[in-house]
Amino acid sequence: MTLIHELRRTSRHLSKQHAPHPDDLPILRVEHLSVAYNSHPLALEDVSFELHRGERLAVVGPNGAGKSTLLKAVAGVLPPTRGRVDVFGQEPGGHICIAYVPQRTQVDWHFPVTVADVVMMGRVGRLGLFRNPRAEDWQFVHQALETVGMAHLARRQISQLSGGQQQRMFIARALAQQAELMLMDEPLTGLDMQSQEDVFAMLDELRSRGVTVLLSLHDLNMAARRFDQVMLLNRRLLDIGPAEQVLTTENLLQAYGGHLQLVETADGTVAVGDTCCDEGQHGSAR
Repeated sequence: MTLIHELRRTSRHLSKQHAPHPDDLPILRVEHLSVAYNSHPLALEDVSFELHRGERLAVVGPNGAGKSTLLKAVAGVLPPTRGRVDVFGQEPGGHICIAYVPQRTQVDWHFPVTVADVVMMGRVGRLGLFRNPRAEDWQFVHQALETVGMAHLARRQISQLSGGQQQRMFIARALAQQAELMLMDEPLTGLDMQSQEDVFAMLDELRSRGVTVLLSLHDLNMAARRFDQVMLLNRRLLDIGPAEQVLTTENLLQAYGGHLQLVETADGTVAVGDTCCDEGQHGSAR
């Protein structure tokens, strides 16, 4: 995915009226969602759930479980094969309040733009694709970069950013966009512990602003410790709710099958899952 592609995707919203946000509706409602790629088997099958304003949901499951597919469908990037996705009661294309951050490996980091340019992309849906930014728009960009501690990097080329800085830049873009629903696909992969903590500090800032976050990750322990709810996914939704309800031995064995190992430790049972993936082993204490 190039940044130009991201601009084009955003511009699809511009010819539509901004859908209203009724207070009595969940921010996100997914009903019997199924997604298939061409003639391949369903990547997602009959997934239903709701999210309300300010909630933070971690989506976990083995490689190929459909985590990225779910986020793309919610973002409006992939159309449902069956079922529907509603954001405040409307299809995703009727909203500019959705901020979608793909996996970092899908972004062309050598595209010649600065940090400030990327954050300004968050304003495109509000000012129009072919209108020049106003002073007010640059003020949003400056404030967003200040919030994530990157104002001093505003003119830096994105190819020169660390992994943690890349994620903070995307969070700044969501702030400048005034996003209400943040979708992040594996944002913690490859980050050291300090960079991960920095990302969670930014997610706490989003929570304080009432932003709802839907985030996919592999680390089951982190999902249990840092999120209001956990969704366990393997093409179908196996369970959703508090971590202690979802991350049970029975559910984990159903999701990961032979790729799950249960290890008894002084702190309880540790599930080491998805051992076939490139990122190594990811643990979860329960």
